[in-house]
Amino acid sequence: MPRRLYSCTPSRLNSWLDCRRRYRFTYLDRPQPAKGPAWAHNSVGASVHNALAAWWREPYERRTPLTAAVLLTNGWITEGFRDAEQSAQWLARARDYVTGYTGTLDPSDDPVGVERTVATRTKVIAVSGRIDRLDRRGDELVVVDYKTGRRPLTQDDARSSLALAVYAIAASRMMRTPCHAVELHHLPTGEIVEWRHTDESLGRHLRRAEEVATEAAAADERYRDLMAPPAAPPPELDEIFAPNPGPVCSWCDFRRHCPEGRTAAPERRPWDALAE
Repeated sequence: MPRRLYSCTPSRLNSWLDCRRRYRFTYLDRPQPAKGPAWAHNSVGASVHNALAAWWREPYERRTPLTAAVLLTNGWITEGFRDAEQSAQWLARARDYVTGYTGTLDPSDDPVGVERTVATRTKVIAVSGRIDRLDRRGDELVVVDYKTGRRPLTQDDARSSLALAVYAIAASRMMRTPCHAVELHHLPTGEIVEWRHTDESLGRHLRRAEEVATEAAAADERYRDLMAPPAAPPPELDEIFAPNPGPVCSWCDFRRHCPEGRTAAPERRPWDALAE
């Protein structure tokens, strides 16, 4: 019998690469282990993304910076902040992000898609994901990804992103339109970082996705075998889904369930990733 396609998102593949224990907690264990508290920086990012998506859904005449500010305010997510004062400070800062950014956009230049789900398949994987924005520039499509983190972006961030490459491939196949350019739009600075892929570089990313998917699929299958009654002893699962301790463990949602992660990096407060 042919092997079933491994159904995944780029986030799932990256989770396998980052830490196999976190992958297991996220995608396999049911019930899922309890997560830690919400992160304030995630609340900022989600609020901004939601506001920008809603902005493009407004009628043309309402696509103004003021509308962006109103949409952000009405949809502001307050989880993870130290207190109401810090939340209000960051709401004001995020309003500056979206008003400044939308002020640079042409409201009449409708994207091909906003929060658009794209998908494709190969002989190994069925992969899907949601693009923040998909533009048409001339005869080609461009994948646009919004970023709100404090770290400055580099061209290597765009070039090496497995997710952006997969989105470009999937969008091109679904819409039968070339798509080689991917862009990271950093709202805190207004900087746009672009990378233009070749067919060869997109192919390398897709083959990499297949390699990761093959490893993860084998681990998934072994997990199901081991968890069938009688359940396997934890040590064998820990070997298959070994942790990858490091500084990023400070920010892991499942830190409380991972002794190695707690040892590897200090505990962070939910608002510690916010810029000063």
